[in-house]
Amino acid sequence: MDILKKYIATITDFSEQSWMALSNCLTEIEFQKNELLLKEGQICNSIYFISSGLCKSCYNLDGKEINTAFYFENDFATNIKSLTTSSKSEYTIKACEKTKVIQLDKTKLLEAYSKSHQIETFGRKVLEMIMAKQEEHTNSFKILTPKERFDYLISKQPDFLKRVSLTQTASYLGISRETLSRFRAIK
Repeated sequence: MDILKKYIATITDFSEQSWMALSNCLTEIEFQKNELLLKEGQICNSIYFISSGLCKSCYNLDGKEINTAFYFENDFATNIKSLTTSSKSEYTIKACEKTKVIQLDKTKLLEAYSKSHQIETFGRKVLEMIMAKQEEHTNSFKILTPKERFDYLISKQPDFLKRVSLTQTASYLGISRETLSRFRAIK
C-alpha cells in the first residue's frame, strides 16, 4: 500500500488522517497473466492502481481483440463510463503479465469522499488523469498519421515495445503488424 500512498503525495496534499480513511477502501489483489480485472458486459465498481505488472483494456471485434489502452506501474485503470453510470462495460481489462493492483472500491470511496475533502480531491484527480490519457489516445487517431502515432508512442514511452508485443502494439495504434514492422525498420 505504501506505493499508492507515495504516489498520492505526488498528485495532491494528503494527510495521515485522510490516508487512514482511504485505507478502508483499498484491497491488494494479484492477477496472473490473462486474468480479468473487468469483463466486458460487467458493471465496473472499482478503480485499479497498478503497483506492478501490466494490464490492458480491449474489446472483441469479430473475434479479433482490439486494444484501447495499456496500464503500467503507477497507472490507474477503470472504465469511467461504467464506473460513473453503472452501465455495462464495453470492454475488458486484462492482466498482460503477473500484476499486482490496489483496488479502490467505488462504494467505499464515495463514502470516504464525505469524510475527507482530500480524498474527494484525490478521486477527482484520478478520474481527470484517466480521462486525459483516454482523450490523448483518441485524439491521436484524429490528428496524427499512423507513423506519427508510432513515433509519438515511442518518444513518450521508450520501453513500450519491450513489454508489449508487436501484435498488441499494432492493434493499439490501429495499424497492421506489417506496417508496424516497417515503421520500426525506418527508425
